[in-house]
Amino acid sequence: MIFKPFSKKQKTALKWWAEPETKYFDAIICDGAVRSGKTLCMSLGFVLWAAASFDGADFAICGKTITSLKRNVVVPLIRTVKSLGFNCIEKPSANYVDISLDGIGCNRFYFFGGKDEGSASLIQGMTLSGVLLDEVALMPRSFVEQAIARCSVTGSKLWFNCNPENPAHWFYREWICKKDEKNALYLHFTMNDNPSLTDDIRKRYERLYSGVFYERFVLGKWTRTDGLVYPMFKRNKHIAEPVDDCTEYCISCDYGTVNPSSFGLWGKCGDVWYRLKEYYYDARKEGLSRTDEEHYRELCNLAGEFPIKTIIIDPSAASMIACIERHGRFKVLRADNRVLVGIQRTSEAITSGKIMISPSCHDIIREFSLYCWDEGSYSDAPKKENDHAMDDMRYFVMAKIAGDKMSGFFAYSARRK
Repeated sequence: MIFKPFSKKQKTALKWWAEPETKYFDAIICDGAVRSGKTLCMSLGFVLWAAASFDGADFAICGKTITSLKRNVVVPLIRTVKSLGFNCIEKPSANYVDISLDGIGCNRFYFFGGKDEGSASLIQGMTLSGVLLDEVALMPRSFVEQAIARCSVTGSKLWFNCNPENPAHWFYREWICKKDEKNALYLHFTMNDNPSLTDDIRKRYERLYSGVFYERFVLGKWTRTDGLVYPMFKRNKHIAEPVDDCTEYCISCDYGTVNPSSFGLWGKCGDVWYRLKEYYYDARKEGLSRTDEEHYRELCNLAGEFPIKTIIIDPSAASMIACIERHGRFKVLRADNRVLVGIQRTSEAITSGKIMISPSCHDIIREFSLYCWDEGSYSDAPKKENDHAMDDMRYFVMAKIAGDKMSGFFAYSARRK
């Protein structure tokens, strides 16, 4: 593998443990913009430090999940260290790799996923000489603190990297704000710290994000969510009818009994999905609840004669799912209902022009102007009001757009000439 020259900040992340002015730190924290070159430099520096400092020691490399960790960190890391002459013996079923150089010494690197509070038990009881926590802000505090507690070997060091979140996040408050107290070296990255990014790619990211996601992922700021969730939505830009016949159709559903039910009919024209029609029923406003069968009849009316194959619906709507499946007309796809990830992907879809709204869809247009962040929350969360069309749109985006070309844009690409 041939690298472009590292930036000054990348070099620091790579070899801080060997430099006289920084090697006394117990930890390193790298945060900032996406695609700024944090992960590769830090993971490579982690292995080089381990090889120079220990022989026959155990280490941990941790991510949100094992799958994302292997894809984003382990695979490119092993490819890189092999190109530098290291020997790697992988044990995928046991989630570790042994790395040595010219047969002299061998260190073992275990892989862990810190997806929830129960993950802390996976790493409990180990004795480690160091830990690398990739995307640490996405992991529960209990897991991170358990991993840190495992590093009891003399000379052990802690390695953290992440993209910014809410400034009320525990990692920001306990580690970045207290970096001096923790004896941690803090490096803040921007896209300009990654020489491998061309100006065109950098501008593409700047166009892709807006609002709080632009502040965090492009500018690299720990920014509080406030105001509208989708400030990028503009009536004069995102409200339109398709100019040609659609080639694919589906319906997304946010089902409610007391709360409103919102169903959206979507049609794909070229590379753009249009919300063509919608059904929105507010039982409180109407003073009368509808049964699942009554909602199903409205679903059929919305589908009309369109060749609808898939109904995307919140997996928690068990009774409505059962009703749809009982009739056998439509295939049910249980939605990915992660809120923040869904909002991020929907923001990208709106900004890039992947979705448009028909002027006849009055309820989703109304909710765009009302759907806002809960400024009183200590974590990123939208207010649970004026959110039903917003939710069914989010389910649609996660099912039909997030897995399409946009997902490939975020895939890891090796830093080569």
